Amino acid sequence: MPKLKTHSGAKKRFNLTKSGKVKRAHAFKSHLLNGHGKTTKRKRGLRQAAYADKTNESAVKRMIPYK
Repeated sequence: MPKLKTHSGAKKRFNLTKSGKVKRAHAFKSHLLNGHGKTTKRKRGLRQAAYADKTNESAVKRMIPYK
């Protein structure tokens, strides 16, 4: 069977844990981070890692077969 290509966008955005869960970062943390943008509390919450939903897990795992 031929080798599979890894999805370039997915490899930058997702990681797999030892238990097989898909780890991801939160969205909405690229700009408007001060002033009238987001509160400190909200930005602090966005720093925490999150897990991909189980409905998307298989699709993401197919995109990053060797991670």
